[in-house]
Amino acid sequence: MQVPRFLRPPLAYFLGSVRAKLLFLVLAPLMLGFPIIMGLTWYWSHTYYNKLLVFKVGSDLVTANEYFDRVVEGVGIRVGGLATSRQLAQALAEGGSEGLLKAAQGELGLDFINVLDVNGRVLHSTGHLPAGAERGEWAIVSRAIREGAGERSVVEVFSADALAAISPELRDRARLALVDTPRAAPDSRTREERGMVIHAAAPVFDARGNLAGVIEGGVLLNGNLGIVDTINAIVYREDSLPLGSKGTATLFLGDARIATNVRLFEGERALGTRASAEVSKHVLTDGKPWLERAFVVNDWYVSGYEPIVDSQGTRVGMLYVGFLEAPFSAAKTVALLVIFCLFLAISIIGAVWSLHWARSIFRPIERMHGAIRSIGRGDNSARVGPVDSRDELGLLAREFDRLLDVLALKRDQLEQLAASLDRKVEARTRDLETANTELRAAQRQLLMSEKLAAIGELTAGVAHEISNPTAVIQGNLDLLREELGPQAAPVMSEIRLIDEQVNRIRLIVTKLLQFARPGEFAGYVETVDPATVIADCLVLTRQHLTSRGVKVVQHLQTTRRVEINTQELQQVLINLIVNAVQAMPDGGTLTLSSTPWDEHDMPCGVCITVSDTGQGIREDDLARIFDPFFTTKKTQGTGLGLSISYSLIERYGGRITVDSIYGKGAAFTLWIRAEPMYRNEHAEAARNSGG
Repeated sequence: MQVPRFLRPPLAYFLGSVRAKLLFLVLAPLMLGFPIIMGLTWYWSHTYYNKLLVFKVGSDLVTANEYFDRVVEGVGIRVGGLATSRQLAQALAEGGSEGLLKAAQGELGLDFINVLDVNGRVLHSTGHLPAGAERGEWAIVSRAIREGAGERSVVEVFSADALAAISPELRDRARLALVDTPRAAPDSRTREERGMVIHAAAPVFDARGNLAGVIEGGVLLNGNLGIVDTINAIVYREDSLPLGSKGTATLFLGDARIATNVRLFEGERALGTRASAEVSKHVLTDGKPWLERAFVVNDWYVSGYEPIVDSQGTRVGMLYVGFLEAPFSAAKTVALLVIFCLFLAISIIGAVWSLHWARSIFRPIERMHGAIRSIGRGDNSARVGPVDSRDELGLLAREFDRLLDVLALKRDQLEQLAASLDRKVEARTRDLETANTELRAAQRQLLMSEKLAAIGELTAGVAHEISNPTAVIQGNLDLLREELGPQAAPVMSEIRLIDEQVNRIRLIVTKLLQFARPGEFAGYVETVDPATVIADCLVLTRQHLTSRGVKVVQHLQTTRRVEINTQELQQVLINLIVNAVQAMPDGGTLTLSSTPWDEHDMPCGVCITVSDTGQGIREDDLARIFDPFFTTKKTQGTGLGLSISYSLIERYGGRITVDSIYGKGAAFTLWIRAEPMYRNEHAEAARNSGG
């Protein structure tokens, strides 16, 4: 990176001056440490400040939620107590329960009480519900009738009509004008007419223990300031919030405040204002508690919101507690400013003191630096000279001069030796490179010659030894067919297969020649059904399979055809099947499977897998099993079977892979392309070597 021109003089001075570097080393801890420490202090204070505030509001929300749960449970307990009272049982028996219900409503702090029969219809009501009105559709009532055990209470949302049916007064108490609130989600409504009710029901039993009816009661939370004021008094007791902050508590129906001690201007409660859209989505839509700062009506509060659910598990509202953030933020800012000023003063004092003590170090170092620069310009006689310092720097200067004298003496000797050594190394390097090049060329030529000679000798021997017996077998087979005539019909299929295998033997001889000189041969390609070839191979190897007691399992999962030479594919499969049978001398399971071969959602061909339950292949041998002449059968085989098979499949653009765990069997997979992609690497190697 190129240094800007206006920075070059200061940078050059710094790079060329020991004094500047030493000053930097002295002052760097102070100058760099100050902003780093202040940055870390700000980060830690900001992080832990937020964590502490979130922890505080989280614990406040837990306390508020526990109290609200007790309020909900308390309504159920009071209704349950009324249901089990003797006065109620006596009044119901005498048919004069209206007076008792009115008195109980005031004593228990309920907004309505209904006496229902065992079918959930109204018998008596403190409100305006007529006798026979259906109440069984409410979940809490239905549960009391169905289960008939204990009191239950839940939070439910009543529509304006449901409230008016109980009492017009309840509908009027629930009605609330919605106030346009900053950051709230858009809402076309201007009023909230629904009511959030703590709804409770308890079964009533007669003297025989039979269900005689149900007591239903409830408390309207809309405008119920006593609950939120009590929550606020419990959570935020006097002096529990320092620094002038103040706590608040709120009950929401949806995102609208129906009971709150959050204040608007002139001390008016913020009833009808709405929560911010971000909070509403997080709590009501996503169902997650909110524990962080949030915009509440007209200021920022450290806030905790938790969803309120009804009897169906639907999120119908929120419980909120929080306190003003501004006093805490101001206190944090003041504390950081005090720390900043304190660290700044300490850094300035430390820098002045460090510079005073650094002066005694500058002068000897500058003289040594000057001597080094003079020597660098070619003045080998330059020395530091006498110095007044008697400390380590003075000793260093004297030793430096002595070292320069020794170096001057040795320099001339080294220059002469270096020149002579360079000439010798250059000559030896040229000789070594020439010898290495000739050696590598000779090794490659020797290896290629040995392989070609071995393959050629083996091929000639095999062709000579197999061709004559094959001709005899073919002649006797023709004679057998002529002599038997029509009587050969029952075994005609076997005769045909023998005829094909004799022909296959001739082809194998040809393939051996092809392995040695692949460029002189080309296979006849046809469209082949792998399933048919597998079936033929099983017939041809049936004797091997039955003699070893091998069980054959087939999983043919594709009808896709491939283009390949049939005899070559048959040769490869028979070779793999015979190898698998030989790997299971005491019997086992031979599995033949075929599956489609697709890559990048495009059909490529077919995969044929031959797997056995034999001893498997050692890990050290896996990398060599396709090498020519490599075999683990010390008393039989030439080690060409797998090598030839691999060459045959590879010529059409396919490959053979093997998976094996020693002691648990092996699986060979043929990857055969539907349309061949011809390869002839052996022929190319022969041409490159002059073969």
